[in-house]
Amino acid sequence: VQLQASGGGLVQTGGSLRLSCAASGRTFSNRALGWFRQPPGKEREFVAAIDWSSRNTVYADSVRGRFAISRDNAKNTVDLQMNSLKPEDTAVYYCAARAAVWGTANEGDYVYWGQGTLVTVTS
Repeated sequence: VQLQASGGGLVQTGGSLRLSCAASGRTFSNRALGWFRQPPGKEREFVAAIDWSSRNTVYADSVRGRFAISRDNAKNTVDLQMNSLKPEDTAVYYCAARAAVWGTANEGDYVYWGQGTLVTVTS
């Protein structure tokens, strides 16, 4: 089972990036998927999660209204559209999958993790 995140890079304040995570090895259509991030020198933190059906999403207060999580079960992918980026969004972003259908903000609920992709927002 592998999760491969991509799409990170360097962007100016106010810009946008779209991260994508592809799952391989098994289907994730019946699992909740999430994005977490680890800013430099800090602990990993929750960003967003989406349930198996895409009907329910959860966002951290710091990104709500700027980021949008979506998934394509046919392609086994989950995306994170990031708009109005700020320097404090600089972090390594990780995608993760639960062994359950509902998304949560609890890092310990996620079983599978991708390798991370770096997002750097310059001021």
